[in-house]
Amino acid sequence: MKFTVAIDGPAAAGKGTIARLVAAEFGFAHLDTGLLYRAVGRKALTLGRGVIEPEQAVKIAIELSEDDINRDDLRTARVAQAASKVAVLPKVRAALLQFQQDFARREGGAILDGRDIGTVICPAADVKLFVTASDRVRADRRFAELLPKSPDLTLERVRQDLMQRDLRDASRDIAPMKPANDALMLDTTNMTIDAAVQAAIDAIKGAKKE
Repeated sequence: MKFTVAIDGPAAAGKGTIARLVAAEFGFAHLDTGLLYRAVGRKALTLGRGVIEPEQAVKIAIELSEDDINRDDLRTARVAQAASKVAVLPKVRAALLQFQQDFARREGGAILDGRDIGTVICPAADVKLFVTASDRVRADRRFAELLPKSPDLTLERVRQDLMQRDLRDASRDIAPMKPANDALMLDTTNMTIDAAVQAAIDAIKGAKKE
């Protein structure tokens, strides 16, 4: 069985958590596509000694391995900004396109979460969701996530980082972040995670019956 679920939305809206829990519910494989760009961004920063060189980023994307995306140092504010910067590079996106599409077509079903899954990577996905939340709530969530590892971090710094990423992701020429026309909108600002997950589960069960 091949069944593809595309979940898009801005950072800290809850799409990753929803994707993981829904994947567990249905036994689907799960790919956080943001980790691909984080892995490229992290390695580009390291090799460039703090400066991202576009051609080097493309080479990294072409040679990216599963070991690169399974590192435990990809979820930092610095790497998140680097990911957003390499994501605007057309050749980087092209290099990672096939990886994502192959994952989406695997037997047993797959859930991919990112920013352009329903519009570019898997426009024919069986279910498409766009998960969002207010800027304040997203900043609070990301601050709580990052603070244990970055005690000097401030809420205002997190808020500014999110705003910069949102602007960059939504305004890029290639695959901008936006809802697919047929995506189910999930605003998690005032939703519990259980309610959001259940809404996604209901959408998938409905699609499976069709």
